[in-house]
Amino acid sequence: MEIKNTLWQDRKRTIFGLPWSFTKYKLTEEKLIIQTGLLNIKQEEIRLYRIMDVTLNRPLGQRIWGLGTIHCCSADKSTPEFDIKNIKNSEKVKELLSDAVENERTKKRVSSREFMVNDDVIDDVEI
Repeated sequence: MEIKNTLWQDRKRTIFGLPWSFTKYKLTEEKLIIQTGLLNIKQEEIRLYRIMDVTLNRPLGQRIWGLGTIHCCSADKSTPEFDIKNIKNSEKVKELLSDAVENERTKKRVSSREFMVNDDVIDDVEI
């Protein structure tokens, strides 16, 4: 069964930036699917509204081959942190993922509360 609303899909790249691996990534409007394995296949599904933070890492070795790794932190209990490793056009994919996350969070009316900590205030009592 093919998902019709696929925004992006690719494979994890290996040596020389070639897609010779058994890790596949698929981004839809509602979820990110990470499939690994050849004989024993594992498929992880992360709902986009659960993704809290997206970071792009591009060390020199990856930049040489035009690759990057996107690190994500999520509110998903089974997958609190994960990487989308060694992908082409990583900057564009990060922006696409970030925009899709925001769209899905807005659509589902989900907001995250970020707490700012003041070092001079502990439990609402000034020191």
